[in-house]
Amino acid sequence: MKKLKLDELNRVGIEEFKEQEKLPVIVVLDNLRSMHNIGSIFRTADGFSIEKLYLCGITAQPPHREIEKTALGATQSVAWTHFETTSDAIASLRSDGYRIIAIEQAAGSIMLNTYKPLPDRKYALIFGNEVNGVDEEVMEQIDECVEIPQFGTKHSFNVVISAGIVLWDFFAKLRL
Repeated sequence: MKKLKLDELNRVGIEEFKEQEKLPVIVVLDNLRSMHNIGSIFRTADGFSIEKLYLCGITAQPPHREIEKTALGATQSVAWTHFETTSDAIASLRSDGYRIIAIEQAAGSIMLNTYKPLPDRKYALIFGNEVNGVDEEVMEQIDECVEIPQFGTKHSFNVVISAGIVLWDFFAKLRL
């Protein structure tokens, strides 16, 4: 087995990426603290060709060198918008017909492995703050809550890992 070189990966350029069909998902970052996490989520969003990122509240915005350390240029390919509050983002998403889903551990949540996204629907996936998760006020505004099953001694995944798991799952269920 031989690893592929970068020029053998047949990646699209930024302009082609912007024009290609996107996964009908907007990722909403609810007051993330770490710029490295934000950059990593930009890179993951690029990898799964999502529609857009909504950066809410204290979530830092490009351009910033700490975001770029992990985004590796994905801030140029992935569309993004900043909202003063996550509630403002939800209001905008709801008016555009998105299904609002928090990724959180909550009473009544649906396990990710059993969740079935529909191909004719648009989704907004909310990922919460690294310490406090999705804000309680935001939880009162969602349509559904999806939880990633876990089997170890820790009670949560890092927000970047959660985004990777959930975006892969949505991509696989909607595109593969």
